[in-house]
Amino acid sequence: MAFPHRPDAPELPDFSMLKRLARDQLIYLLEQLPGKKDLFIEADLMSPLDRIANVSILKQHEVDKLYKVENKPALSSNEQLCFLVRPRIKNMRYVASLVNADKLAGRTRKYKVIFSPQKFHACEMVLEEEGVFGDVSCDEWAFSLLPLDVDLLSMELPEFFRDYFLEGDQRWINTVAQALHLLSTLYGPFPSCYGIGRCSKMSYELWRKMGEEEDGETKGRRPEIGHIFLLDRDVDFVTALCSQVVYEGLVDDTFRIKCGSVDFGPEVTSSDRSLKVLLNAEDKVFNEIRNEHFSNVFGFLSQKARNLQAQYDRRRGMDIKQMKNFVSQELKGLKQEHRLLSVHIGACESIMKKKTKQDFQELIKTEHALLEGFSIRESTSYIEEHIDRQVSPIESLRLMCLLSITENGLIPKEYRSLKTQYLQSYGPEHLLTFSNLRRAGLLTEQAPGDTLTAVESKVSKLVTDKAAGKITDAFSSLAKRSNFRAISKKLNLIPRVDGEYDLKVPRDMAYVFSGAYVPLSCRLIEQVLERRSWQGLDEVVRLLNCGELAFTDMTKEDKASSESLRLILVVFLGGCTFSEISALRFLGREKGYRFIFLTTAVTNSARLMEAMSEVKA
Repeated sequence: MAFPHRPDAPELPDFSMLKRLARDQLIYLLEQLPGKKDLFIEADLMSPLDRIANVSILKQHEVDKLYKVENKPALSSNEQLCFLVRPRIKNMRYVASLVNADKLAGRTRKYKVIFSPQKFHACEMVLEEEGVFGDVSCDEWAFSLLPLDVDLLSMELPEFFRDYFLEGDQRWINTVAQALHLLSTLYGPFPSCYGIGRCSKMSYELWRKMGEEEDGETKGRRPEIGHIFLLDRDVDFVTALCSQVVYEGLVDDTFRIKCGSVDFGPEVTSSDRSLKVLLNAEDKVFNEIRNEHFSNVFGFLSQKARNLQAQYDRRRGMDIKQMKNFVSQELKGLKQEHRLLSVHIGACESIMKKKTKQDFQELIKTEHALLEGFSIRESTSYIEEHIDRQVSPIESLRLMCLLSITENGLIPKEYRSLKTQYLQSYGPEHLLTFSNLRRAGLLTEQAPGDTLTAVESKVSKLVTDKAAGKITDAFSSLAKRSNFRAISKKLNLIPRVDGEYDLKVPRDMAYVFSGAYVPLSCRLIEQVLERRSWQGLDEVVRLLNCGELAFTDMTKEDKASSESLRLILVVFLGGCTFSEISALRFLGREKGYRFIFLTTAVTNSARLMEAMSEVKA
């Protein structure tokens, strides 16, 4: 059931070094405030911090009490305050208010702000405006690579998606370039590099500059990772908008996996307590089912339960010596497996209950119809019914976006009708969200006369009119055309199936969407690796509106061993889903590659919609 890797598959690099580096750097920063200190941590840094340095490590370095950065005055009586925060304006106002309150009360203490992953000039400006710049010392904890699993690194920057793809804010590109630079310093240069998308191109160019400045350090290093592939999320929104049906994806959609762990509530644990479970390759049960289509998971777990029972039953005929061996060697492992098994069975039951309540089959059928471009009328009625029944505002938005992208924008009449129904059903406060979705190209309406040829002639005029130096608004709005149908045909994303698609023995990456669709992002990676460049994919690149933004760089190919050339790092800028991870793990198994994933954050359709929404749930 678990994907057994081919015996010749390359070994994965050891990423535990990244954790050690991050921990040592944090300890070094804390020790710059010698003596007892209180530490204020921003909420969304708590989980990542927990994976790097737990409370006992912090206590060893004289952190007295821990507080959450909140909108209320701090009750700390310590003489030294340390703040571990993201570089956000509101955090600076919070720090300034504490410092100014102390000044009013005539108290003097030491204040230190540690920004993670980097410090922005705007933050220092705020401290200056508030008149506290001289009272506060500032530092950076350049921690941007958290190993969530043996093959998954996350930058834990969920805001990257909205900042870049909606606001056009490029400040995180430097963080991405720094992270790539650190990886190439630790694991040797990357012999070949491919990428597609504007953000990928900028990150790559900045990273190259950093590399040129320090070229001496990595010269002569043997590359451990053969290829690196950079991909912008907006190259493929469709995959991220689909419901996930592999086990790990479903757990994420249902319970929200946060920083590699999940909180299972009483409905899973069948007790009155919640349980926090770390989901990675060390959980033997989870590792065998994580990439499986959900329809196979129950059968596997029940078989596993039977095997476990048989192992327990072996005790019956044992003599004292055998019993002693059994207790000392096997019992602990069996108990651990038993516990994990009951957790995952509980999770499956809970998912089943939720999905039958939502009529999941009907939903999946509609999604597949949208992907294939069939029965659009029925699908639209399904979405309208979804809105009228007020199923969930996020879910309805997601389906509208899927309809819009697969249909290359909605007919104006239909767009207005769906938008009106949505606002009437869920409230006018969602109006701004529609404007965001339109700007990001997720939910658009077709302009009159927008036949593809008309659009193409406009684009070619704009491309020749590059003298303007700056890309005009007209171009960025045209770049949002999705052309999904044409791309789908060119790359054969909808597999032709004779008879039933066997989900127990998947034959291609489409199994992650029940055999209906091969993720576009994964197909692109497969095609480029096969050709070792973008050559022959010109038409696809043009349809993706990335003519200028696809690149290949194979400058260091000669240095790489054949083993390292089968190791591929895929970088998702703007988030990556567990479905894509499962699909590429499958591809790696088929072709003798091993994939490593680096993402700005793990995402799914709900997180994508929430990032665009102006209404906070």
